[in-house]
Amino acid sequence: MQEEEVVDMAKCGHMAATEFLISRFRPLVENKARAYFVVGADREDVIQEGMIGLYKAIRDFRSDRLNRFRPFAELCVTRQIITAVKTATRQKHVPLNGYISLNRSYQTETTESTLLDALPSEIAENPEQQILGGRIPNNLNDMVSNVLSELERAVLRCYLEGLSYREMSVQLNCHPKSVDNALQRVKRKIGSLLKD
Repeated sequence: MQEEEVVDMAKCGHMAATEFLISRFRPLVENKARAYFVVGADREDVIQEGMIGLYKAIRDFRSDRLNRFRPFAELCVTRQIITAVKTATRQKHVPLNGYISLNRSYQTETTESTLLDALPSEIAENPEQQILGGRIPNNLNDMVSNVLSELERAVLRCYLEGLSYREMSVQLNCHPKSVDNALQRVKRKIGSLLKD
């Protein structure tokens, strides 16, 4: 019986055919695995990746596209091992693997507490609010109202509501270019107010 016929049987769920293919191609997988090294893994892990590639080859082989199974199996095994090598060297998960738990205890001279205890409370003001709170005057609304025209105030209100230029122009019954110009004037005027 040809290998390709055995693969077709294995794809149909014949366990003996699958086991035959795995035992027949295991030396090929071991040979391929010998040429590669995966960081943090031993030789058996690399062989296991190759066996996954072999399983995928059995699953994905199409006799209507390829004549022979062996070259396809070699390709799938090699690609699976190379993918494992690339994944291991990418170090994508290093931050997750090297984390420190916030519940880990650390000792000071007087007490034993956790890192979580060292974090500021949630009700504490964040740095952004501390900076902006000191820079933006409390009466900014009044200052802006005195400086802006009626159209500019309406455009600012619409802008803060998240409306698009087209929606603003419909709501305010004016051209989108007028909305854009008014918004530019608003930005300029508020900027000069904050500088002062």
